[in-house]
Amino acid sequence: MTDNNLRDHLIRLIRETGPLPLSHYMALCLGHREHGYYMTRDPLGAKGDFTTAPEVSQMFGELVGLWLADCWLSSGAPKPFVLAELGPGRGTLMADALRALRAVPGMTEAASIHFVETSPALRAAQRERVQQAQWHSAVGELPEGPLFLIANEFFDALPVTQYQRTERGWCERCVDYQEGRFVPVLAPVPVAHDLILAPALHRAPPGSIAEICLPATAITGEIASRIAATGGAALIIDYGYVKSAPGDTLQALRRHAFADPFDTPGEADLTTHVDFEALSHAARAAGATPHGPVEQGAFLNVLGIGARAERLMRDATERQKRDIESALVRLTHPREMGSLFKVLAITPPDAGIPAGFA
Repeated sequence: MTDNNLRDHLIRLIRETGPLPLSHYMALCLGHREHGYYMTRDPLGAKGDFTTAPEVSQMFGELVGLWLADCWLSSGAPKPFVLAELGPGRGTLMADALRALRAVPGMTEAASIHFVETSPALRAAQRERVQQAQWHSAVGELPEGPLFLIANEFFDALPVTQYQRTERGWCERCVDYQEGRFVPVLAPVPVAHDLILAPALHRAPPGSIAEICLPATAITGEIASRIAATGGAALIIDYGYVKSAPGDTLQALRRHAFADPFDTPGEADLTTHVDFEALSHAARAAGATPHGPVEQGAFLNVLGIGARAERLMRDATERQKRDIESALVRLTHPREMGSLFKVLAITPPDAGIPAGFA
């Protein structure tokens, strides 16, 4: 490939083939092998574009680890088992979870650690924190056996297909290049029927936008099918909505501020809100049982984040105490991450209700 950057590649592609479906545009912006956003950088932290919950405090990963331990013990402590994470960032969450799991006799010895990650930059960061991990490019590459899985802020970065309701019907939203910039446009021919949309969207008024994330439901179905067949549990944490509803949730983040999703392709993080109702349907259709979603703040409070914060503050300096208190607020307060972020669990059909979902 001879293009200098992703912008050149997108312009050429549009000129050769016409406007790109939004899902294709997102996939190239985030995952192009040479110029994709996640392929070329570590986007996390103060020097990056955003901060995830594991980077806010060790408490998050520790509690997720203890939740997995509870599920493992409740399912009979299977040995060996697969402990996997999708889109593990810098590996911080897994490192914190493993530290908590060492308190559970035999669990870390029975676990084989697996990351699903396509970014070379992030794989390098993960290797520093979890050296025993094995890496894969897709969920289907995970080895067989009982599967205990974490996905924190993974599904929000998967490409979505958008449709807009017009007087002619639902038309797919695409990306064109006009007058020196990328702009959203509508496909000229509407889809043949609206059965691809959630029932709640069928009567949406003209102008409404519907989002469908086919990769998210496919991956959820694959995970759920495995858990239903071989045992385990999955925990999905992301920002999103409980019920399927119309709305354009595409957003871009750059240097911790919102940006135009069409302004600097490959230079900003593109995400959409996760449709948790669609994920629940996919899990149930695959034979597993979904639980929730519940709000992140409520979930962490039930798991004991307040008590864990108090324990950490006993031996902390005054500055560390302020940091712990700040992290507690950020992770659980409704105006911070507490309400926007939701938590969905997936278990085998014969399993009980997992912790945090009663």
